Amino acid sequence: MCLYKLFVGCVEGGITVGKIQVRVKTGFGEVVVEGTSVEEVLGLLGSMSPEFMGKVSGLVSAKMVSPLKTRLEGITELTTEGPIVTTREKLTHYEAIGLTLYASEEKSNTATQIARLLASGGIKSMVPARLNEMTKRGLVFKPDPGRPEFRLTTQGERWIEDEVLVKLQGARG
Repeated sequence: MCLYKLFVGCVEGGITVGKIQVRVKTGFGEVVVEGTSVEEVLGLLGSMSPEFMGKVSGLVSAKMVSPLKTRLEGITELTTEGPIVTTREKLTHYEAIGLTLYASEEKSNTATQIARLLASGGIKSMVPARLNEMTKRGLVFKPDPGRPEFRLTTQGERWIEDEVLVKLQGARG
């Protein structure tokens, strides 16, 4: 997934110029490429070989083995689109949504994206309705009411860690 941004008003040598920034989400994080023209940005992106990306990914993975990733192994799969619930254990819609948020970047995501990720894992749910109910239970909240993102509360994180993951890991082992 690429995000494009045009920055206007950057000052270089006393001249105001526009900057183009491309953010490419990868399995190991985000690669940011910036330039003053589309051609420059495309040239930089084109010069990044698969070998380069593989080496960077390998180095980052070797240095930062995520305890979260280890804990979620066999339960969710991290993809470029986001986490997909892969466990074969029976989950409630609340648990599936909670796991998706728990494994998401910053434990935050939109209802639309959560629904898409759940559908990729074969789970059909009325996500907006479940998120509304989870908000009332104190499991999720909207950090900014003007934006569509939902985030797990501290109580929601504890629920996933102490109940949902324990249940799923007990079923595996």
